[in-house]
Parts: sequence; C-alpha cells; structure tokens
Amino acid sequence: METVKAAAEPVLDVKNLRVTYHGDSRDVQAVRDVSFRIGAGEVFGLAGESGCGKSTVANAVMRLLKPPTEIQAEALRFQGRDLLALNGRELREFRWREIAMVFQSAMNSLNPVMTIGDQIVDIFTTHERMKKRAALERAAELLSLVSLPADRLKAYPHQLSGGMRQRVVIAMAVALRPGLLIMDEPTTALDVVVQQEIMAQIKDLQREFGFSVLFITHDMSLMVELSDRIGVMYAGRLVEVANAKELFAGPLHPYSEALMNAFPPLSGPRTELTALDDEARAVWAADIPDLREAAPGRWVAATEGASR
Repeated sequence: METVKAAAEPVLDVKNLRVTYHGDSRDVQAVRDVSFRIGAGEVFGLAGESGCGKSTVANAVMRLLKPPTEIQAEALRFQGRDLLALNGRELREFRWREIAMVFQSAMNSLNPVMTIGDQIVDIFTTHERMKKRAALERAAELLSLVSLPADRLKAYPHQLSGGMRQRVVIAMAVALRPGLLIMDEPTTALDVVVQQEIMAQIKDLQREFGFSVLFITHDMSLMVELSDRIGVMYAGRLVEVANAKELFAGPLHPYSEALMNAFPPLSGPRTELTALDDEARAVWAADIPDLREAAPGRWVAATEGASR
C-alpha cells in the first residue's frame, strides 16, 4: 500500500517499513507496515504521541539502529538508492551528505568539550578534506545562515542558550547541503517565542537550499504550520495521511482528532480537552487495518470496533 501517488522517483520512498526490537524475553514491533513518500522540496510531517514509533522511523531511515534491532521493508530508498543495501563505509559517506538529522536535544548532539567552531570545522575536514582556514570561513558562513555571529565559533555549547544551540545543530545539519533533512522534535524544551524563530529559520533555509524535510513532532500546531502533508502515527502504524490544511480543517480518524484537541487554544472560548478511551486504544493497538484512500490524496485507517 502506498499512501501517496507522488512523482516517479520521490526523494524518499518508504514502503511497508517494519522495525522490531528483539529482546531476551520477547520481541517488540515498534513500527508496523509504515508507507509514505516525500517529494522534492516537500515537508512531510510525522505526528503522534510519545512512544508511537516516530523517532524509530527516522532512525531506521538514517540506518542508526543496531542489532538486535531488525529493519525490514519492501522499499527504503533515497533518490532510488536502496538504503538497506548500504555497507558501513557507504553509510559513513551517505549520512549528513545525502540525509542529515537534527535530534531532539541540541545539548546532547554537541560535544561539550569542543568549541562550536571545532565541531563545524570537523564536518568539512572529514567529509570534504578541506583545509582548516577554509573550513573556518565556511563555518562562519553557516552561523550567519542561522542568524548567529561568527564570534560564537569560539564558544562552548554550555555558553549558548537553548535556542542558539539548536541553531548551531541545524547549521551543522545543512553544512553539506543534504537532499533530505530529518528533524526529530527540533523545538523540544524551547519556549514558544524561540520555537517560532527556529521554525522561521527552517523555512528560510529550505527556501534557499531546496531540501526536503521529514518533520517529527507531537505538536500538531507546529506540524500544520510547517508541513505540506502529514502522517499521523499510533501504536507503530499510520492511521491517517493527508494534506496539512485538510487534516487541520477536518481529521477523519478519531485519533487524529484527539491529537488535534490535545492542545488548548490560545484564544476564544474554553474548550474541554478530550482523549481516546481505553477501548479504542486497545482495538487499534491490537490490529490497525491498512489505510484506504478516503478521498484523493487522503488516506485513513478503518475505525470499526473503536469508539471515542
């Protein structure tokens, strides 16, 4: 099942992706038959509550999951290239140059005992065999792209605010001009003002460089603001895929609606926050049917047997 009829060769093609964590006592299938495509210059959002499998999908695409974790898929391709067939050397050359990732915690993504400049310079000296002086110039240009002054190259991560660190991580992710940028909860733990600044920065960079984005978050308001299309995940599977504005205007799946209603409005009358009942969760966790095309470009899982 393919959830979108995109161009002949999408930037990212994921078909029936399955990820299983093998344990001593039992196995856990964290991702089950997830399929989507991301076109050139498109922002595809992946939404869902914590533990639904969003980050596992991202880590599978980046091939960051190690045994005993098992990745299986009918297709996992970037610009036609089979990601599951890449060996260790090929993966090292592929990551960050073709697909880059911004992780949830900027502080954990940066080396605390290296300056920002040294960490950015290392990207260019390692991947492009660039001399240090030229790499420093490129590093200063990168900081300028994310509205940070060049003197921050001499700073250590702990000397920067959370928003500044996140800007640095984004700058490092786009350093080699990847075709796809994966952003896993890029604004977690940031206040709403800084969140908006970071989101605006991402939009500007995407317009300038034209990369595609896989944007992962549980915050549907941020998701709708940035994404062209959205896939909603529950219990390791997609339950709905739709144009972002259409999903915001009228979600078709009860879980999508519940996720939309999980955030109180900032203005207008008070509304009661609702959640899915235990019966509905149990039904979908046990057996979520394949998506069906409810309308052109809109895919939704059947909801028989589940109530709100």
